[in-house]
Amino acid sequence: MNNMLLFFLASETPSWVHIVIPIIVGLLCLGGGGAIGALLYRIYRNKKIGSTQQQADAIIDLAKDEAKSLKREAIQEAREETQKIKGEQERQFRERNSELAKQENRMNQKEEALDKKEELLLHKLDRLDTQQKDLISQQNELNKRKQDMDKSEQKIQQELERVAGLSKEEAKQLLVDEMLTDARKEAAGLVRKIEMEAKSNGEQKAREIIATAIQRCASDQVSEMTVTTVPLANDEMKGRLIGREGRNIRALENATGVELIIDDTPEVVILSGFDPVRRQIARIAIEKLLADGRIHPARIEEMVEKVRRDMDVTIKDEGEAASFDTGVFGLHPELIKLLGRLKFRTSYGQNVLQHSIEVSYIAGIIASELGLDVTLAKRGALLHDIGKAVDQEIEGTHMQIGADLAKKYKESKEVVNCIASHHGDVEPMTVEAVIVAAADAVSGARPGARRESLENYIKRLEKLEEIANSFKGVQKSYAVQAGREIRIIVKPEEVNDETTVLLANDIARRIESELEYPGQIKVNVIREVRSIEFAK
Repeated sequence: MNNMLLFFLASETPSWVHIVIPIIVGLLCLGGGGAIGALLYRIYRNKKIGSTQQQADAIIDLAKDEAKSLKREAIQEAREETQKIKGEQERQFRERNSELAKQENRMNQKEEALDKKEELLLHKLDRLDTQQKDLISQQNELNKRKQDMDKSEQKIQQELERVAGLSKEEAKQLLVDEMLTDARKEAAGLVRKIEMEAKSNGEQKAREIIATAIQRCASDQVSEMTVTTVPLANDEMKGRLIGREGRNIRALENATGVELIIDDTPEVVILSGFDPVRRQIARIAIEKLLADGRIHPARIEEMVEKVRRDMDVTIKDEGEAASFDTGVFGLHPELIKLLGRLKFRTSYGQNVLQHSIEVSYIAGIIASELGLDVTLAKRGALLHDIGKAVDQEIEGTHMQIGADLAKKYKESKEVVNCIASHHGDVEPMTVEAVIVAAADAVSGARPGARRESLENYIKRLEKLEEIANSFKGVQKSYAVQAGREIRIIVKPEEVNDETTVLLANDIARRIESELEYPGQIKVNVIREVRSIEFAK
């Protein structure tokens, strides 16, 4: 072919032929090469497809084998699980059967027991039927005998009425009248006996309760008087207290509200003022000024103010201590302060705060012994003299002032009544109010609780005997037990036994109206008859 091409080219042909022919030949060669390449690619692809098909077939075969293996394992596991479940169910079935058998056995035993009980009940019913028949027979027999007895009783009654000359109703009425008379006599004697026993037992019980309260009350018996004098180291200190042209004493009186009396009494300054707290502030301030040595108006005002602040704290502390010691809690702060002020207040020489604490103890013990409200009794007793803290500043009795203060600071009406009624001015509403009054009397009347001047004491005893001697029929009278009892001996020919009771009552009423005294006074009227004869 190449030779032909060279020959063709070598022959004489036009020039454009030499150009076109190589192009045509190139195109033919390119087409033939493409066809050959396509053929070769098709052959290669067919081989590759065949190889991939073989690999896919191998993978499928492997997957089928694994699937068969998994299937066999799953079937084996399912069989084992089924076997296990079956065994568990069989075990549960056997247990249930065993339990059912036990229950059936118990039911059989219960049925047997019930059968036995039923047999016993039937036997008892048979016995009861037999007994009932016997009872009916006995009742019939008794009814018959009763009829016979009624007939006999009628005959006897008729015979008795004939013999006694009284009808049945008349005899019954006569018997009832006699029984009523006897019953009235016995009842009157029994009532008198009960009254005497109740009075005796009541008095004895009251003595025991009061004695127990006093024994269990451990409060101090020492009474404190408000200090109205200030001792001085020497009389030269009087001049320092007075100061130049009296400026120091004026500063003290203006700052404290207390009058200072500096007289010829050696080494003593007297304080005069109605308010015990002010007197206490003045006393402490003067003592501190004397100890300090610097006495001038500015220092006096500074010291008095400092003592007043300290006194406020002291008053509050004393009130809180009293509340804590008696177990009375929840008091208003102002009531606490008023309680503390009672520390510097006295009555018949008895410290009022200590007296209030003691009354609270005694009232609580008595209420406890009687099974009453201990808290109410102690609270009312602790506050019963609260009015004395301000009775120098407010008009009215300390009972009225105390009751008004208790109302103001939201105390209960029972506590207010305890305060208002502890001297009998108001009727007590509760038993606890009566206990507070009794405890107040016990605290004030016990020996050593209060003291009075010798002159007043002698005057009171003389007045007591004078009142008793003024009554007709009184022979002699003696005031004994420090004026807490008056023994009156009467003339037996003028006063009989019944009149002694009236005489004692009249004397007691007269003493109450004319005499002032702490506690109570026992009026003991004695009538004595002596018969004398000589044997010769």
